[in-house]
Amino acid sequence: MTIALSFRPALAEDAEGLTRLALRSKAYWGYPDKFMLACQQELTVTAASIRGGDIYYEVALERQTLIGFYALEGLCDEQIELVALFVDPPYIGQGIGRQLMERAKSRAAQSGAHRLTIQGDPHALEFYRAAGAKLCGERESASIPGRMLPLLSIELYASGRRGSSHSPEGYE
Repeated sequence: MTIALSFRPALAEDAEGLTRLALRSKAYWGYPDKFMLACQQELTVTAASIRGGDIYYEVALERQTLIGFYALEGLCDEQIELVALFVDPPYIGQGIGRQLMERAKSRAAQSGAHRLTIQGDPHALEFYRAAGAKLCGERESASIPGRMLPLLSIELYASGRRGSSHSPEGYE
């Protein structure tokens, strides 16, 4: 079955739905309840964070139903971090994540970034590698002290504005 997707920037009223989707997607990997509770704050998307402009959120919809999203945060003019990429579990394995990843890379490159940084869940490591990411280290989890997560990066070349200091919409 072919999924007719549409994409748009997230709206403040999407915050609760994005949070629920992120939690469902994380739980897909079988993490225990205690772990999920520890991650809840980190996975919470607020209307203020969407409106604030420091993080750019884009959602994937199927017939107006939210089925995935990504979020980008500017670290500096040349580097942007993918701070979230989640797909609703019924849609995992259907190419939604790959489309979101390509859109995130394109958005980052169009902003003038040279590099996309990703702190990934260990279960998503192969997904990010398939998207062109290379393992470059590790970073401590913001939710679970002492838990180290893979840190990856993707060199971006698609932007005609490479090297510019322009930020994506909402980053300024």
